[in-house]
Amino acid sequence: MKIGCPKEIKPQEFRVGMTPNAAMEAVAHGHQVMIETGAGVGAGFADADYVAAGAVIIGTAAEVFAQADMIVKVKEPQAGERKMLRPGQVLFTYLHLAPDPEQTRDLLASGCTAIAYETVTDRAGGLPLLAPMSEVAGRLAPQVGAWTLQKANGGRGVLMGGVPGVGPAKVLVIGGGVVGTHAAKIAAGMGADVTVLDRSLPRLRYLDDVFGGQFKTGYSSAGLLAELLPQADMVVGAVLIPGAAAPKLITRAQLGVMKPGAVLVDVAIDQGGCFETSRATTHQDPIYEVDGIMHYCVANMPGAVARTSTLALGNATMPFMLALADKGWKRACAGDAHLLAGLNVHAGQLTYAAVGEALGMATVDPRSLVA
Repeated sequence: MKIGCPKEIKPQEFRVGMTPNAAMEAVAHGHQVMIETGAGVGAGFADADYVAAGAVIIGTAAEVFAQADMIVKVKEPQAGERKMLRPGQVLFTYLHLAPDPEQTRDLLASGCTAIAYETVTDRAGGLPLLAPMSEVAGRLAPQVGAWTLQKANGGRGVLMGGVPGVGPAKVLVIGGGVVGTHAAKIAAGMGADVTVLDRSLPRLRYLDDVFGGQFKTGYSSAGLLAELLPQADMVVGAVLIPGAAAPKLITRAQLGVMKPGAVLVDVAIDQGGCFETSRATTHQDPIYEVDGIMHYCVANMPGAVARTSTLALGNATMPFMLALADKGWKRACAGDAHLLAGLNVHAGQLTYAAVGEALGMATVDPRSLVA
């Protein structure tokens, strides 16, 4: 199979879809790997690194798309890239279709087979290709939130860990999954007073057992949220419904009870955001203010630490990429229900129910396509 990896073109996106190690593995499996020139530079990989791994360097994205049987990326294909997709071609990347009807329509029109990292599952019920970037984004959230809290950036001017005689920042993390756990761990490590809310009692017990003493936990409810919001200096939105649009957990009206200059960090912005006032921003212009509350809503947070993120993502995606290349998408998905869960689009058909529900579009059962 010919595997193509174009350079990411989303603003301020420095990650790359394939590491040289992944390219080397694919070549060893008998596949041809084509990398757009300069694709890995932002993550610290030179063209020479890919050549040494056995890959071929291609001059333009158009050539990569035209020649490749499978396209491996990081972020969802942008409008110009979607025009280059074709029937029978496999796209393996993050898609986040639920809040993006335009991308969904374009992928359906292209006739391609699109497999989304964020909906591939594992035996434990986790999301193994989303988890590495959730870990990165979770660990970044308190870091970028602390920066936004600085007075020069519009924040309250509160130091996360406080100083002797002055209390620390109060950080509220909504969601105790991968993002929330890592956010709470880092925020607590910075000295903040941290509370994590979740609706899974087993998850709350786990967090209390493992991190007891580092941060507090609470059962997420409208009443408890209303109690804690006026106290919070920072709120991290870390709620995920796999493949679906994120629920809106804080309304615009509720901003009025928060401290002026408090910060909302919306890690769920890729799925539409979990605050009513959230809108996607970029690393170049990451924050904005609504009703006196600062919002940090960068849609590709892990891109800020492109080297770490690319290596972490590459480790997770490599086995699935090799399975798709070795067996073809249909046989690979037929033999692996967890990979089949990643199938979102095939030949003009939408195949992920949560996306269809979010967008009001008909879906087909992906199992019928590999039977």
